[in-house]
Amino acid sequence: MAKRFSVSEYTDGILSGNRVLLSRAITLVESTLPSDQALAQQVLDAVLPHAGRSVRVGITGVPGVGKSTFIEALGLHLVREQGKRLAVLAVDPSSQRSGGSILGDKTRMNQLAAHPQAFIRPSPAGRSLGGVTRSTREALVLCEAAGHDVIFVETVGVGQSETAVHGMVDFFLLLMLAGAGDELQGIKKGIMEMADAVTITKADGGNEQAARRARAEYQNALHLFPLAPSAWSPVVTTSSAVSGAGVPEVWAVVEQYVQQTQQSGYFQRRRQEQNLHWLHETIREALETRFYARPDVAAQLPAIRQQVMDGRKSAFGAAEELLGL
Repeated sequence: MAKRFSVSEYTDGILSGNRVLLSRAITLVESTLPSDQALAQQVLDAVLPHAGRSVRVGITGVPGVGKSTFIEALGLHLVREQGKRLAVLAVDPSSQRSGGSILGDKTRMNQLAAHPQAFIRPSPAGRSLGGVTRSTREALVLCEAAGHDVIFVETVGVGQSETAVHGMVDFFLLLMLAGAGDELQGIKKGIMEMADAVTITKADGGNEQAARRARAEYQNALHLFPLAPSAWSPVVTTSSAVSGAGVPEVWAVVEQYVQQTQQSGYFQRRRQEQNLHWLHETIREALETRFYARPDVAAQLPAIRQQVMDGRKSAFGAAEELLGL
């Protein structure tokens, strides 16, 4: 059995940048065992005063847009040219049978994974819709406490992940493809309104003209949306992870956003709102867990589920009955 570390051992290891203990601590927050959860909360409380100093960037896009390739290119720019310490929290789709990750981002970011200034943590999405869970946010706090200047949160890009990741990051980057048909068909108002920047990927190999055309179309479409609470006007760029063209410019946009929102005070207000959001989310999750763990609920639930499946009881009536136990 793996050694079980104490709160002080976890804390000292994380604050000193020990990658092994950071990984073990993230495994701890991902565990559903009550004993692990209790220990994880103690560790989080201990390191929390040392968190909050990074720039959190959410990166999303449809499968096939080249998220991992782009993240590696941008990550290498940060660690090599900018001297940053980078953590990547890559949420993979999960196998419905085993619950394990299907893709394994470390195997798709070989150069970045080998760099001493980078820490990549792929984790299974599990049952969480969109793949972003409370443990993702807790892992983010641990990575901040370990001294990482920049944290990327990559999502599986399946529709609901955008809202979840938007609630835990400072900057939201949307990756889009050009040359895949009518570009405006890819614009969904909800996701576009959340984006602080859009980059058209794979602007290489003869696709440069299509990428530039897509950039103009997306930029024109963004002008139709009302100004965001941050007072920031979203920027559209083109980039190539293969040639590196446009990659430094994406980071320059992030830095410009951070500077502008910090000066206006929005950056800190946004962080405070996110903290309250996750307070309510944690309460909701805890209440649901405790509800299903009650012996009387566990005893009645199978029969009531069958009645709902057979149409003999409405879902609303069944819920009220279980809540009234």
